[in-house]
Amino acid sequence: MTISNQHARPRLIIAGTGSGAGKTTVTLGLMKALARSGMSVQGFKCGPDYIDPTYHTAVTGRASRNLDAWMTSPEYVREAFAKASAGHDISIIEGVMGLYDGKDPLSNTGSTAEIALVTQTPVILVVDVRSMARSAAAIVLGFQQLEPELNIAGVIVNRCGSAGHYSIVKKAIEQMCGIPVVGWLKREEDMSIPERHLGLVPAIERGELEPLFERAADALLEGTDLDAIIAIAKAAPAIKEELTMNHEDVSRQNTDPMWTGVHLKCSEDSTSGVSDERGTSSSPVIAVARDAAFNFYYPDNLELLEAAGARLKYFSPLAGDGIPTEADGIYLGGGFPEEFAALIADNVSFLEGLREAVRSEMPLFAECGGYMVLAETLTNQEGLTYNMAGIIPAKVQMQAKRAALGYREARAVEDSYLLKKGEVIRGHEFHYSTMTYQEEGNIPYAYETKGLRGMKQEGYARGNVVAGYTHVHLGSHPGTAGRWVQHCLSYRLRRSGQHI
Repeated sequence: MTISNQHARPRLIIAGTGSGAGKTTVTLGLMKALARSGMSVQGFKCGPDYIDPTYHTAVTGRASRNLDAWMTSPEYVREAFAKASAGHDISIIEGVMGLYDGKDPLSNTGSTAEIALVTQTPVILVVDVRSMARSAAAIVLGFQQLEPELNIAGVIVNRCGSAGHYSIVKKAIEQMCGIPVVGWLKREEDMSIPERHLGLVPAIERGELEPLFERAADALLEGTDLDAIIAIAKAAPAIKEELTMNHEDVSRQNTDPMWTGVHLKCSEDSTSGVSDERGTSSSPVIAVARDAAFNFYYPDNLELLEAAGARLKYFSPLAGDGIPTEADGIYLGGGFPEEFAALIADNVSFLEGLREAVRSEMPLFAECGGYMVLAETLTNQEGLTYNMAGIIPAKVQMQAKRAALGYREARAVEDSYLLKKGEVIRGHEFHYSTMTYQEEGNIPYAYETKGLRGMKQEGYARGNVVAGYTHVHLGSHPGTAGRWVQHCLSYRLRRSGQHI
Protein backbone atom coordinates (compact mmCIF):
# COMPACT_ATOMS: atom_id res chain seq x y z
CA MET A 1 0.00 0.00 0.00
CA THR A 2 1.25 3.46 -0.83
CA ILE A 3 1.04 6.05 1.92
CA SER A 4 1.33 9.64 0.74
CA ASN A 5 1.87 12.95 2.49
CA GLN A 6 1.70 16.48 1.14
CA HIS A 7 4.87 18.51 1.62
CA ALA A 8 5.89 22.03 0.68
CA ARG A 9 9.01 21.99 -1.46
CA PRO A 10 10.10 25.48 -2.63
CA ARG A 11 11.56 24.79 -6.07
CA LEU A 12 12.41 26.18 -9.49
CA ILE A 13 13.52 24.89 -12.86
CA ILE A 14 16.01 27.04 -14.72
CA ALA A 15 15.34 26.34 -18.40
CA GLY A 16 16.75 27.82 -21.59
CA THR A 17 15.28 28.54 -24.98
CA GLY A 18 18.11 26.41 -26.32
CA SER A 19 21.61 25.22 -25.55
CA GLY A 20 23.88 28.19 -24.96
CA ALA A 21 21.11 30.50 -23.73
CA GLY A 22 22.87 30.84 -20.38
CA LYS A 23 20.93 28.50 -18.09
CA THR A 24 24.06 27.00 -16.51
CA THR A 25 25.47 30.44 -15.67
CA VAL A 26 22.10 31.50 -14.22
CA THR A 27 21.76 28.23 -12.29
CA LEU A 28 25.21 28.44 -10.73
CA GLY A 29 24.87 32.15 -9.99
CA LEU A 30 21.48 31.60 -8.36
CA MET A 31 22.69 28.62 -6.32
CA LYS A 32 25.68 30.59 -5.09
CA ALA A 33 23.63 33.68 -4.28
CA LEU A 34 21.08 31.64 -2.33
CA ALA A 35 23.79 29.77 -0.47
CA ARG A 36 25.45 33.09 0.41
CA SER A 37 22.18 34.24 1.96
CA GLY A 38 22.27 31.26 4.30
CA MET A 39 19.75 29.05 2.49
CA SER A 40 20.20 25.31 2.20
CA VAL A 41 20.14 24.63 -1.55
CA GLN A 42 19.60 21.21 -3.16
CA GLY A 43 20.60 20.92 -6.80
CA PHE A 44 19.14 18.72 -9.50
CA LYS A 45 19.80 18.20 -13.21
CA CYS A 46 17.27 17.19 -15.85
CA GLY A 47 18.55 14.32 -17.93
CA PRO A 48 21.59 12.06 -17.74
CA ASP A 49 24.45 14.60 -17.63
CA TYR A 50 27.23 14.14 -15.04
CA ILE A 51 29.17 17.40 -15.41
CA ASP A 52 26.52 19.95 -14.41
CA PRO A 53 25.70 18.06 -11.18
CA THR A 54 29.42 18.25 -10.36
CA TYR A 55 29.19 22.05 -10.65
CA HIS A 56 26.07 22.08 -8.46
CA THR A 57 27.74 19.95 -5.81
CA ALA A 58 30.74 22.27 -5.69
CA VAL A 59 28.51 25.34 -5.28
CA THR A 60 25.95 24.00 -2.79
CA GLY A 61 28.11 21.63 -0.77
CA ARG A 62 25.72 18.71 -1.25
CA ALA A 63 25.40 16.06 -3.93
CA SER A 64 23.29 17.13 -6.90
CA ARG A 65 21.00 14.53 -8.42
CA ASN A 66 19.69 13.63 -11.86
CA LEU A 67 15.96 13.60 -12.66
CA ASP A 68 15.17 11.60 -15.77
CA ALA A 69 11.66 10.30 -16.38
CA TRP A 70 12.67 8.43 -19.54
CA MET A 71 15.47 6.42 -17.95
CA THR A 72 13.31 5.72 -14.91
CA SER A 73 9.61 6.71 -14.70
CA PRO A 74 7.49 9.70 -13.60
CA GLU A 75 6.70 7.91 -10.30
CA TYR A 76 10.36 7.30 -9.66
CA VAL A 77 11.24 10.96 -10.40
CA ARG A 78 8.59 12.25 -8.01
CA GLU A 79 9.81 10.04 -5.18
CA ALA A 80 13.48 10.80 -5.84
CA PHE A 81 12.79 14.53 -5.87
CA ALA A 82 10.61 14.44 -2.77
CA LYS A 83 13.18 12.56 -0.74
CA ALA A 84 16.25 14.49 -1.88
CA SER A 85 14.60 17.90 -1.43
CA ALA A 86 13.39 17.13 2.10
CA GLY A 87 14.92 19.35 4.77
CA HIS A 88 16.31 21.95 2.37
CA ASP A 89 15.15 25.54 1.98
CA ILE A 90 14.97 25.49 -1.79
CA SER A 91 15.62 23.16 -4.73
CA ILE A 92 17.07 24.41 -8.01
CA ILE A 93 16.68 22.13 -11.03
CA GLU A 94 18.81 22.89 -14.08
CA GLY A 95 17.24 22.01 -17.40
CA VAL A 96 18.79 20.29 -20.40
CA MET A 97 19.15 21.86 -23.88
CA GLY A 98 16.05 23.92 -24.69
CA LEU A 99 12.94 23.66 -22.53
CA TYR A 100 11.13 21.31 -24.94
CA ASP A 101 14.15 19.45 -26.36
CA GLY A 102 14.40 15.78 -25.46
CA LYS A 103 14.33 12.30 -26.88
CA ASP A 104 11.28 12.80 -29.10
CA PRO A 105 10.63 15.82 -31.37
CA LEU A 106 6.89 15.11 -31.22
CA SER A 107 6.47 15.00 -27.43
CA ASN A 108 7.95 16.20 -24.13
CA THR A 109 9.64 12.84 -23.49
CA GLY A 110 13.11 13.28 -22.04
CA SER A 111 12.82 17.06 -21.87
CA THR A 112 13.01 19.70 -19.16
CA ALA A 113 9.31 20.32 -19.77
CA GLU A 114 8.53 16.72 -18.83
CA ILE A 115 10.33 17.08 -15.49
CA ALA A 116 8.54 20.38 -14.84
CA LEU A 117 5.17 18.72 -15.44
CA VAL A 118 6.00 15.57 -13.46
CA THR A 119 7.18 17.56 -10.42
CA GLN A 120 4.78 20.52 -10.88
CA THR A 121 7.73 22.90 -10.71
CA PRO A 122 7.56 26.54 -11.86
CA VAL A 123 9.95 27.42 -14.66
CA ILE A 124 12.23 30.43 -14.99
CA LEU A 125 12.97 30.76 -18.71
CA VAL A 126 16.40 32.11 -19.69
CA VAL A 127 16.32 34.00 -22.99
CA ASP A 128 19.34 35.24 -24.93
CA VAL A 129 18.19 38.66 -26.14
CA ARG A 130 21.21 39.75 -28.16
CA SER A 131 20.17 41.80 -31.19
CA MET A 132 16.47 41.85 -30.35
CA ALA A 133 13.88 43.98 -28.59
CA ARG A 134 10.12 43.26 -28.84
CA SER A 135 10.89 40.01 -30.63
CA ALA A 136 11.91 38.61 -27.24
CA ALA A 137 8.21 38.69 -26.30
CA ALA A 138 7.36 36.54 -29.33
CA ILE A 139 9.87 33.93 -28.21
CA VAL A 140 8.50 33.75 -24.68
CA LEU A 141 4.91 33.71 -25.93
CA GLY A 142 5.69 30.78 -28.20
CA PHE A 143 7.19 28.83 -25.31
CA GLN A 144 4.07 29.52 -23.25
CA GLN A 145 1.68 28.38 -25.96
CA LEU A 146 3.48 25.17 -26.95
CA GLU A 147 2.55 23.53 -23.62
CA PRO A 148 -0.26 25.42 -21.85
CA GLU A 149 -0.10 23.17 -18.77
CA LEU A 150 3.47 24.22 -18.08
CA ASN A 151 3.97 26.97 -15.49
CA ILE A 152 6.49 29.40 -16.99
CA ALA A 153 6.46 31.72 -13.98
CA GLY A 154 9.19 34.18 -14.87
CA VAL A 155 11.95 35.17 -17.27
CA ILE A 156 15.61 36.09 -16.94
CA VAL A 157 17.08 37.76 -20.01
CA ASN A 158 20.72 37.15 -20.76
CA ARG A 159 23.38 39.06 -22.71
CA CYS A 160 21.69 42.45 -22.56
CA GLY A 161 23.72 45.25 -24.05
CA SER A 162 22.70 47.82 -21.42
CA ALA A 163 20.13 48.73 -18.78
CA GLY A 164 18.14 50.47 -21.50
CA HIS A 165 18.10 47.30 -23.59
CA TYR A 166 16.86 45.36 -20.56
CA SER A 167 14.07 47.88 -19.98
CA ILE A 168 12.83 47.47 -23.55
CA VAL A 169 12.66 43.67 -23.55
CA LYS A 170 11.21 43.60 -20.04
CA LYS A 171 8.31 45.85 -21.01
CA ALA A 172 7.62 43.86 -24.17
CA ILE A 173 7.64 40.47 -22.47
CA GLU A 174 5.55 41.54 -19.51
CA GLN A 175 2.97 43.26 -21.73
CA MET A 176 2.50 40.34 -24.14
CA CYS A 177 3.12 37.35 -21.89
CA GLY A 178 1.72 38.38 -18.52
CA ILE A 179 4.66 37.05 -16.49
CA PRO A 180 7.44 38.98 -14.75
CA VAL A 181 10.95 39.44 -16.06
CA VAL A 182 12.79 38.99 -12.78
CA GLY A 183 16.31 39.80 -13.87
CA TRP A 184 19.02 40.22 -16.45
CA LEU A 185 22.70 39.58 -17.07
CA LYS A 186 25.02 41.79 -19.06
CA ARG A 187 26.81 40.67 -22.18
CA GLU A 188 30.07 39.49 -20.61
CA GLU A 189 32.11 37.09 -22.67
CA ASP A 190 34.24 36.05 -19.68
CA MET A 191 31.14 34.78 -17.89
CA SER A 192 30.90 31.71 -20.10
CA ILE A 193 31.34 28.32 -18.44
CA PRO A 194 34.60 26.59 -19.49
CA GLU A 195 34.50 23.93 -22.18
CA ARG A 196 34.01 20.42 -20.85
CA HIS A 197 37.62 19.45 -21.39
CA LEU A 198 39.15 16.37 -19.84
CA GLY A 199 40.58 18.19 -16.81
CA LEU A 200 37.34 19.93 -15.89
CA VAL A 201 36.16 17.64 -13.09
CA PRO A 202 39.57 17.59 -11.33
CA ALA A 203 39.66 21.39 -11.64
CA ILE A 204 36.24 21.64 -9.97
CA GLU A 205 37.36 19.32 -7.19
CA ARG A 206 40.48 21.45 -6.59
CA GLY A 207 38.30 24.54 -6.22
CA GLU A 208 39.75 26.29 -9.26
CA LEU A 209 36.30 27.36 -10.51
CA GLU A 210 35.22 28.98 -7.25
CA PRO A 211 36.05 32.51 -8.60
CA LEU A 212 33.75 31.82 -11.56
CA PHE A 213 30.92 30.76 -9.27
CA GLU A 214 31.38 33.92 -7.19
CA ARG A 215 31.40 36.09 -10.30
CA ALA A 216 28.23 34.42 -11.59
CA ALA A 217 26.49 35.18 -8.29
CA ASP A 218 27.66 38.80 -8.36
CA ALA A 219 26.44 39.25 -11.94
CA LEU A 220 23.08 37.68 -11.17
CA LEU A 221 22.50 39.75 -8.04
CA GLU A 222 23.40 42.96 -9.84
CA GLY A 223 20.36 42.76 -12.10
CA THR A 224 18.02 40.21 -10.53
CA ASP A 225 15.24 40.44 -7.95
CA LEU A 226 16.24 37.54 -5.71
CA ASP A 227 13.21 38.00 -3.47
CA ALA A 228 10.90 37.64 -6.48
CA ILE A 229 12.63 34.42 -7.50
CA ILE A 230 12.32 32.99 -3.98
CA ALA A 231 8.63 33.96 -3.94
CA ILE A 232 8.06 32.04 -7.19
CA ALA A 233 9.79 29.01 -5.71
CA LYS A 234 7.69 29.16 -2.54
CA ALA A 235 4.49 29.42 -4.60
CA ALA A 236 5.11 25.95 -6.07
CA PRO A 237 2.30 23.56 -5.11
CA ALA A 238 2.84 21.01 -2.37
CA ILE A 239 3.98 17.70 -3.77
CA LYS A 240 2.96 14.21 -2.81
CA GLU A 241 5.76 12.25 -1.19
CA GLU A 242 5.17 8.61 -1.96
CA LEU A 243 6.68 6.49 0.75
CA THR A 244 6.82 3.38 -1.42
CA MET A 245 7.60 3.09 -5.09
CA ASN A 246 4.77 2.08 -7.40
CA HIS A 247 5.77 -1.45 -8.40
CA GLU A 248 2.55 -2.16 -10.26
CA ASP A 249 3.75 -0.36 -13.39
CA VAL A 250 5.02 -3.48 -15.12
CA SER A 251 5.21 -1.68 -18.45
CA ARG A 252 8.13 0.43 -17.19
CA GLN A 253 9.63 -1.45 -14.26
CA ASN A 254 10.67 -4.98 -13.54
CA THR A 255 8.69 -7.12 -11.11
CA ASP A 256 11.48 -9.64 -10.55
CA PRO A 257 11.27 -11.21 -7.04
CA MET A 258 14.96 -10.40 -6.53
CA TRP A 259 13.98 -6.74 -6.05
CA THR A 260 14.66 -5.77 -2.44
CA GLY A 261 15.51 -2.08 -2.72
CA VAL A 262 12.08 -0.46 -2.32
CA HIS A 263 13.16 2.94 -1.05
CA LEU A 264 15.75 5.42 -2.21
CA LYS A 265 17.94 6.50 0.69
CA CYS A 266 18.71 10.16 0.04
CA SER A 267 21.17 11.91 2.32
CA GLU A 268 23.03 15.21 2.10
CA ASP A 269 26.06 13.41 0.73
CA SER A 270 24.56 10.39 -0.93
CA THR A 271 27.92 8.98 -2.00
CA SER A 272 29.82 9.33 1.27
CA GLY A 273 29.55 5.66 2.19
CA VAL A 274 27.37 3.85 4.71
CA SER A 275 27.73 2.72 8.28
CA ASP A 276 27.87 -0.98 9.03
CA GLU A 277 24.29 -1.13 10.31
CA ARG A 278 23.52 -4.54 8.84
CA GLY A 279 26.60 -6.29 10.12
CA THR A 280 29.61 -7.50 8.16
CA SER A 281 28.61 -11.19 8.13
CA SER A 282 25.50 -10.79 5.98
CA SER A 283 26.24 -7.68 3.91
CA PRO A 284 28.32 -8.08 0.77
CA VAL A 285 30.84 -5.33 0.07
CA ILE A 286 30.94 -3.67 -3.35
CA ALA A 287 34.20 -1.84 -3.97
CA VAL A 288 33.55 1.42 -5.87
CA ALA A 289 36.42 3.19 -7.63
CA ARG A 290 36.09 6.90 -6.98
CA ASP A 291 38.59 9.60 -7.80
CA ALA A 292 39.36 12.02 -10.65
CA ALA A 293 39.56 9.13 -13.14
CA PHE A 294 36.38 7.35 -12.00
CA ASN A 295 33.70 9.78 -10.85
CA PHE A 296 30.59 9.40 -13.02
CA TYR A 297 28.03 7.64 -10.85
CA TYR A 298 24.32 8.31 -10.49
CA PRO A 299 23.76 8.70 -6.72
CA ASP A 300 20.57 6.69 -7.17
CA ASN A 301 22.55 3.68 -8.39
CA LEU A 302 24.72 3.69 -5.29
CA GLU A 303 21.71 4.12 -3.01
CA LEU A 304 19.75 1.35 -4.72
CA LEU A 305 22.68 -1.00 -4.15
CA GLU A 306 22.75 0.02 -0.48
CA ALA A 307 19.01 -0.41 -0.18
CA ALA A 308 19.35 -3.90 -1.65
CA GLY A 309 21.77 -4.83 1.15
CA ALA A 310 25.24 -3.91 -0.07
CA ARG A 311 27.90 -1.99 1.80
CA LEU A 312 29.94 0.31 -0.44
CA LYS A 313 33.69 0.60 0.02
CA TYR A 314 35.29 3.45 -1.92
CA PHE A 315 38.87 3.28 -3.14
CA SER A 316 41.13 5.38 -5.39
CA PRO A 317 43.22 3.71 -8.09
CA LEU A 318 44.96 7.06 -8.70
CA ALA A 319 46.08 7.16 -5.06
CA GLY A 320 47.66 3.73 -5.51
CA ASP A 321 44.85 1.70 -3.95
CA GLY A 322 44.30 -1.87 -4.99
CA ILE A 323 40.99 -3.70 -4.80
CA PRO A 324 39.88 -3.66 -1.13
CA THR A 325 40.49 -7.05 0.47
CA GLU A 326 36.93 -7.26 1.79
CA ALA A 327 35.39 -6.73 -1.67
CA ASP A 328 32.70 -9.14 -2.87
CA GLY A 329 32.04 -7.15 -6.03
CA ILE A 330 33.55 -4.28 -8.00
CA TYR A 331 31.95 -1.22 -9.61
CA LEU A 332 34.10 0.80 -12.02
CA GLY A 333 32.23 3.91 -13.13
CA GLY A 334 32.92 6.33 -15.92
CA GLY A 335 35.21 9.31 -15.90
CA PHE A 336 38.51 10.24 -17.50
CA PRO A 337 40.90 7.26 -17.32
CA GLU A 338 42.59 8.45 -20.52
CA GLU A 339 43.85 11.55 -18.72
CA PHE A 340 45.42 9.42 -16.00
CA ALA A 341 46.37 6.38 -18.07
CA ALA A 342 50.02 6.46 -16.95
CA LEU A 343 49.05 6.40 -13.26
CA ILE A 344 46.55 3.62 -13.83
CA ALA A 345 49.08 1.56 -15.80
CA ASP A 346 51.60 1.96 -12.98
CA ASN A 347 49.16 0.74 -10.33
CA VAL A 348 50.01 -2.92 -10.62
CA SER A 349 48.05 -3.92 -7.52
CA PHE A 350 44.87 -2.39 -8.97
CA LEU A 351 45.18 -4.02 -12.40
CA GLU A 352 46.24 -7.38 -10.98
CA GLY A 353 43.41 -7.12 -8.45
CA LEU A 354 40.95 -6.79 -11.32
CA ARG A 355 42.43 -9.86 -13.02
CA GLU A 356 42.29 -11.86 -9.80
CA ALA A 357 38.68 -10.80 -9.27
CA VAL A 358 37.79 -12.18 -12.70
CA ARG A 359 39.68 -15.41 -12.04
CA SER A 360 37.79 -15.89 -8.76
CA GLU A 361 34.45 -15.08 -10.46
CA MET A 362 33.76 -11.99 -8.37
CA PRO A 363 30.96 -9.87 -9.92
CA LEU A 364 32.58 -6.98 -11.79
CA PHE A 365 30.57 -4.20 -13.41
CA ALA A 366 32.23 -1.48 -15.48
CA GLU A 367 30.80 1.31 -17.59
CA CYS A 368 32.40 3.73 -20.03
CA GLY A 369 35.72 4.75 -18.41
CA GLY A 370 35.74 1.60 -16.31
CA TYR A 371 35.02 -0.46 -19.43
CA MET A 372 38.03 1.13 -21.13
CA VAL A 373 40.35 0.13 -18.26
CA LEU A 374 39.37 -3.53 -18.69
CA ALA A 375 40.82 -3.52 -22.23
CA GLU A 376 44.34 -4.60 -23.16
CA THR A 377 45.63 -1.13 -23.99
CA LEU A 378 44.49 2.49 -23.98
CA THR A 379 45.90 5.01 -26.47
CA ASN A 380 45.31 8.64 -25.55
CA GLN A 381 44.86 11.63 -27.87
CA GLU A 382 48.61 12.27 -27.89
CA GLY A 383 49.17 8.80 -29.33
CA LEU A 384 50.70 7.34 -26.18
CA THR A 385 49.69 3.76 -25.44
CA TYR A 386 49.41 2.25 -21.96
CA ASN A 387 48.76 -1.28 -20.77
CA MET A 388 45.46 -1.77 -18.96
CA ALA A 389 43.94 -4.82 -17.20
CA GLY A 390 43.75 -7.04 -20.31
CA ILE A 391 40.47 -8.63 -19.21
CA ILE A 392 38.70 -7.69 -22.43
CA PRO A 393 40.53 -8.69 -25.66
CA ALA A 394 40.35 -5.23 -27.18
CA LYS A 395 42.24 -1.98 -27.65
CA VAL A 396 40.92 1.49 -26.81
CA GLN A 397 41.74 4.52 -28.96
CA MET A 398 40.82 8.08 -28.03
CA GLN A 399 39.47 10.26 -30.85
CA ALA A 400 39.26 14.00 -31.41
CA LYS A 401 35.60 13.72 -32.38
CA ARG A 402 32.79 12.37 -30.25
CA ALA A 403 32.12 8.70 -30.94
CA ALA A 404 28.64 8.36 -29.44
CA LEU A 405 25.98 10.39 -27.65
CA GLY A 406 22.39 9.65 -26.67
CA TYR A 407 19.87 7.66 -24.71
CA ARG A 408 20.08 3.90 -24.95
CA GLU A 409 17.77 0.97 -24.36
CA ALA A 410 20.15 -1.89 -23.60
CA ARG A 411 18.78 -5.41 -24.10
CA ALA A 412 20.79 -8.25 -22.56
CA VAL A 413 22.28 -10.59 -25.15
CA GLU A 414 22.68 -13.44 -22.63
CA ASP A 415 21.92 -14.08 -18.95
CA SER A 416 24.16 -12.31 -16.45
CA TYR A 417 24.02 -11.35 -12.78
CA LEU A 418 22.64 -7.98 -13.90
CA LEU A 419 20.00 -8.94 -16.48
CA LYS A 420 18.35 -12.02 -17.86
CA LYS A 421 18.53 -12.56 -21.60
CA GLY A 422 16.14 -10.22 -23.38
CA GLU A 423 15.57 -7.90 -20.42
CA VAL A 424 16.04 -4.18 -21.01
CA ILE A 425 17.72 -1.54 -18.90
CA ARG A 426 17.89 2.13 -19.86
CA GLY A 427 20.85 4.45 -19.84
CA HIS A 428 22.96 6.96 -21.73
CA GLU A 429 26.09 6.77 -23.88
CA PHE A 430 28.66 9.56 -24.28
CA HIS A 431 32.33 9.00 -25.15
CA TYR A 432 35.21 9.99 -27.39
CA SER A 433 36.92 6.62 -27.53
CA THR A 434 36.45 3.50 -29.62
CA MET A 435 36.86 -0.11 -28.49
CA THR A 436 38.32 -2.43 -31.14
CA TYR A 437 38.04 -6.14 -30.35
CA GLN A 438 40.76 -8.58 -31.33
CA GLU A 439 38.32 -11.41 -32.06
CA GLU A 440 35.75 -9.97 -34.42
CA GLY A 441 32.90 -12.41 -34.93
CA ASN A 442 33.42 -14.13 -31.59
CA ILE A 443 32.64 -11.33 -29.10
CA PRO A 444 30.44 -11.98 -26.04
CA TYR A 445 28.56 -8.68 -26.24
CA ALA A 446 26.71 -7.53 -23.14
CA TYR A 447 23.93 -5.57 -24.81
CA GLU A 448 22.08 -4.88 -27.97
CA THR A 449 21.45 -1.16 -27.67
CA LYS A 450 18.82 0.96 -29.34
CA GLY A 451 19.32 4.67 -30.03
CA LEU A 452 18.36 7.25 -32.62
CA ARG A 453 20.65 5.59 -35.17
CA GLY A 454 19.16 2.15 -34.72
CA MET A 455 20.45 -1.04 -33.12
CA LYS A 456 24.01 -2.07 -32.37
CA GLN A 457 25.80 -4.64 -30.24
CA GLU A 458 27.83 -3.19 -27.42
CA GLY A 459 29.90 -4.02 -24.37
CA TYR A 460 31.27 -7.28 -23.02
CA ALA A 461 29.80 -10.02 -20.80
CA ARG A 462 31.61 -13.19 -19.89
CA GLY A 463 31.55 -15.07 -16.60
CA ASN A 464 30.88 -12.53 -13.86
CA VAL A 465 32.08 -9.55 -15.91
CA VAL A 466 29.51 -7.13 -17.34
CA ALA A 467 30.84 -4.01 -19.02
CA GLY A 468 29.95 -1.50 -21.70
CA TYR A 469 29.96 2.12 -22.78
CA THR A 470 26.34 2.61 -21.67
CA HIS A 471 25.88 4.34 -18.31
CA VAL A 472 22.89 2.41 -17.00
CA HIS A 473 20.36 3.66 -14.46
CA LEU A 474 19.40 0.88 -12.10
CA GLY A 475 16.12 2.65 -11.39
CA SER A 476 14.96 1.79 -14.89
CA HIS A 477 14.92 -1.91 -13.97
CA PRO A 478 14.85 -2.20 -10.17
CA GLY A 479 15.45 -5.96 -10.11
CA THR A 480 19.04 -5.38 -11.24
CA ALA A 481 20.16 -3.90 -7.90
CA GLY A 482 18.87 -6.84 -5.86
CA ARG A 483 20.22 -9.36 -8.34
CA TRP A 484 23.67 -7.77 -8.38
CA VAL A 485 23.86 -7.68 -4.58
CA GLN A 486 22.61 -11.26 -4.35
CA HIS A 487 25.44 -12.45 -6.59
CA CYS A 488 27.94 -10.54 -4.49
CA LEU A 489 26.52 -12.25 -1.40
CA SER A 490 26.82 -15.62 -3.11
CA TYR A 491 30.46 -14.85 -3.86
CA ARG A 492 31.04 -13.81 -0.25
CA LEU A 493 29.55 -17.02 1.12
CA ARG A 494 31.37 -19.16 -1.41
CA ARG A 495 34.67 -17.50 -0.56
CA SER A 496 34.08 -18.15 3.16
CA GLY A 497 33.07 -21.77 2.50
CA GLN A 498 29.42 -21.19 3.36
CA HIS A 499 26.30 -21.86 1.31
CA ILE A 500 23.13 -19.82 0.78
